[in-house]
Amino acid sequence: METILLEYAWVLLVLVFLEGLLAADNAVVMAVMVKHLPREQQKKALFYGLFGAFVFRFIALFLITILAKYWQIQAIGAAYLLFISIKHLYDNHFKKDEEEEMKEGKGSGFWMTVLKVELADIAFAIDSMLAAVAIAITLPHIGDFDIGGINAGPFAVMFLGGFVGLIIMRFAAQWFVKVLADYPSLETAAFLIVGWVGVKLAVLALGHEKLAIIDPHFPHSTTWKIIFWVVLLSIAIGGYVTGVAKKKKEA
Repeated sequence: METILLEYAWVLLVLVFLEGLLAADNAVVMAVMVKHLPREQQKKALFYGLFGAFVFRFIALFLITILAKYWQIQAIGAAYLLFISIKHLYDNHFKKDEEEEMKEGKGSGFWMTVLKVELADIAFAIDSMLAAVAIAITLPHIGDFDIGGINAGPFAVMFLGGFVGLIIMRFAAQWFVKVLADYPSLETAAFLIVGWVGVKLAVLALGHEKLAIIDPHFPHSTTWKIIFWVVLLSIAIGGYVTGVAKKKKEA
């Protein structure tokens, strides 16, 4: 029993770390999406976004077997993240006119902004839960009680990991709003990360056993995981360095 508890504790620690990284990505997206709103509305939009993130992850836990079964769900999440990433980068680099950007900002009202945040939360929830189940499902079962098609033991670990991730997101989102105000150029890095997470979901869909356009083992391989995290961290570090350099140049 002690060995099982140690295994559970180790997996929970890994899952908390992973969920923290994914929560930070989600928080960056939320921060970028609400930054055009007045300060008070920013807080409200972040609150609704965080509440939505909690609800979607909780629902995703119970529907995890469905999320893993249908590649179409993963493909839709990938398509949405890639869409908002490409759209933002296109608007930012090809529609640089300041008046046009102001009009666009005004066009995205409070509730439309909340809707965009919630849709992004759903896509991130799919990615987060699929990543969590890939880690927790290897744990030994405790008892015969299942929740959402998953043994109660691994389910509890995934729930705790996701809950800690949401707490991290709660504080990270507000911090990122302040950081983006000081380093606006970080927006580009943020949406590159969004697109990269979209690519991750696309790889999962393409490697799904019912589609198998690529090797079904590749999305879960160590090689792909290393590629994903190296690229993600490179984007984040590169964006920060570029932002700092640009601010020093403007000072």
